[in-house]
Amino acid sequence: MTAGSRGDVAPFTGLAYGLAQAGHEVTLVTHGSFAPLVAGSGVAFHPLPVDPRTVLESEQGLGLHRSTTGPGKLWRAVTMARTVADSMTDDLLTAARTSDALLLSASVAPLGYAIAEGLRLPSLGLNLQPVAPTREFAPPMLGGGSWGTLGNRMAGHGVGLAIEHVFAKAVPNARTRLGLPHGRRTTARRDRDRRNWPVLHGFSPRVVPRPRDWRPGLDVAGYWWPYDVTTQLPPEVETFLAEGPPPVFVGLGSATVPNPEHLSTLIVRALRQAGVRGIFQRGWAGLSAEGDDMLTVGEIAHSALFPHMAAIIHHAGAGTTAAALRAGVPAIPVPIQFDAGFWSTRLTTLGVAPTPVPLRRLTTDALTSALTQVTRDTGYRERAQQLGVQIREENGITPVLKTLNHLTG
Repeated sequence: MTAGSRGDVAPFTGLAYGLAQAGHEVTLVTHGSFAPLVAGSGVAFHPLPVDPRTVLESEQGLGLHRSTTGPGKLWRAVTMARTVADSMTDDLLTAARTSDALLLSASVAPLGYAIAEGLRLPSLGLNLQPVAPTREFAPPMLGGGSWGTLGNRMAGHGVGLAIEHVFAKAVPNARTRLGLPHGRRTTARRDRDRRNWPVLHGFSPRVVPRPRDWRPGLDVAGYWWPYDVTTQLPPEVETFLAEGPPPVFVGLGSATVPNPEHLSTLIVRALRQAGVRGIFQRGWAGLSAEGDDMLTVGEIAHSALFPHMAAIIHHAGAGTTAAALRAGVPAIPVPIQFDAGFWSTRLTTLGVAPTPVPLRRLTTDALTSALTQVTRDTGYRERAQQLGVQIREENGITPVLKTLNHLTG
């Protein structure tokens, strides 16, 4: 069970497929618009209401771009999410009633945990970001970095409370329907911690090592790669690749931007000043570029496209960050919102990306400088290739399978 943008769903398509291949009957429960992501995989699908793209493209969603990163911006996002959370309860309950166990992403965990409790089902958390409080770094949803050991942990608890607040209405309603007693909003969260409720994290320990002060039950599994319906490149992409040196990929995934035409023009100018070709993926931002040295594409599996690139310009979402690392290609992170700052810093620390170029401060000169640096300094590619080999050797599905088999007896 998961909710959110494509990046909140795609990793679970591959995990679901892996569990199905291991003999489990698996249903992916998420927004109906993502049903094509598991077509032909053998994974069943149960749709949730709400089109996340419509929400992000609304005035309220686009308004997040006018906010600076921090608690205020997070709170505005929480308020927006809270307006749609209650609408998911019916479908989550319906799907759960025919299940033997619930695997819950962080975006639905508070509500899913209550449903599992009411139906007496075992449950497991599956997180794409390290959201549990730690002294080692500030919460990814607040941009990462460090606020000091005490500040980091306090901020982590604050983010946890904000996530619970998304379901402040939905959880009591679900508990009433399931005949469960009501408690304070923090009770369920404390109960999960007290029981050492298992939560596995879908990223590589080479990228984010398990924090030493995490409680038992919080573990890092490794990346969960999307199930790719097709890994064949379209003919026009094959032709473009053959006509010149490796291009630079440009894509912002599920991120939306206020002025895609202006942003596209700025990026094209930077690519040409740096002397490199480009492949633009439209994505939800609506990017595009024209010219013999540029190509605009729609949906293409990152696993098929990224290995052919000289560098990846991306929004530093968890999924695209992972895909670039897996391909062994250096990146230029253009963080836009929330956890993007955290992943950008990780890429820089690992030596596979130069200093990030945040969207709010993106200029042609800044992007040209980063492009020149990452495409001409061979150290970035060498480090990226080495890390890519190590990540490709990991198997993030095995720990999930082991924990699930333990829970279901």
